[in-house]
Amino acid sequence: MFVWSHYETVFDYANKVEEIGKREELMSGPSFWDNSDKAQQIVLELKSLRSIVEPLRQAIQSCDDLTELTSMIDEEPAVAGEVEPEVGKLEKAVEQLELKALLNGPMDECGAILSVHAREGGLDANDWAEMLLGMYISWAQKNGFTAELVDRSDNEGAGITQATVIIRGPSAYGYLKGEEGIHRLVRISPYNAESKRQTSFGAVDVSPEVDDTVEVEINEKDIREDVYRASGAGGQHVNKTSSAIRLTHIPTGIVAQCQSDRSQHKNRAQAWKMLRARLARVEEEKREAAQATKYQNKTITGFGSQIRNYFLHPDQRVKDSRTGHQIGNFHAAMDGEIQGFLEAFLKYRMVSETSKE
Repeated sequence: MFVWSHYETVFDYANKVEEIGKREELMSGPSFWDNSDKAQQIVLELKSLRSIVEPLRQAIQSCDDLTELTSMIDEEPAVAGEVEPEVGKLEKAVEQLELKALLNGPMDECGAILSVHAREGGLDANDWAEMLLGMYISWAQKNGFTAELVDRSDNEGAGITQATVIIRGPSAYGYLKGEEGIHRLVRISPYNAESKRQTSFGAVDVSPEVDDTVEVEINEKDIREDVYRASGAGGQHVNKTSSAIRLTHIPTGIVAQCQSDRSQHKNRAQAWKMLRARLARVEEEKREAAQATKYQNKTITGFGSQIRNYFLHPDQRVKDSRTGHQIGNFHAAMDGEIQGFLEAFLKYRMVSETSKE
């Protein structure tokens, strides 16, 4: 029999129930939406808390139901047929809880600032970068997360040079941080008149969206600020003023830029937030003694460096180089069906960390 007190301890169940009550009380107040930014943050926190408490509550209820069913079998043999489905239901609930237990990093509950960059492969790489961006936005929408595009640089010929999206929701960073690295696509190029097979690469960078309570030391003397016109598809959508902001942290070479708003002030504030997030990510990697190389040092993007391979030729499949997890439907992955890859990496990381102990 499962020891639910253990699960309640792992997830700090009682405290989370209390925190839910506090946030629900705040939301019922007449002035709750007077500060929309703070209100939205509380809504996200409530959603994150419920994503853990509700499955655990359901699992506990399912366990109680199963206990009651098994105690009735001697007197009512007919209920034996109800036991197996209930066991399956309980096993599925436990599996999901164990997966959530893997999202235990110090910043796993944060939102994720995800950037996609076109690498080697010419126009195909630009197109591929845009496809990757769409894949992550679709995943977010399918799984109850929000996705805010804060920066996008379109390539003149096709696709994008780079783009940044902030994905918010329960443990968004915890799920997505394993996506950082090189993603490789093999297909018949739509940009090649001879219809030759083309290999192209995209780089994904993921940082936690940290709030002001997380201390990140930044010396303003180390920051170079560039102001420029926001890029767009052309015509009436092109910015006529220099409202886009690019911040460069000179000691590390980390760059954060934003052009999503017409206000230079708002773009600057967002760029600073992104820069703090990326520097926080560097500190997190140091604490974890991670050997992963950040985007600005990824000069090698060729064969053997990718974390995942996507194939449209000679067959359709997507395979992760680290976990071995794969699916045989490329278009499903592009439509956001990547949860299996995210969960496989969480389990892979747990096994890897356990083997080092």
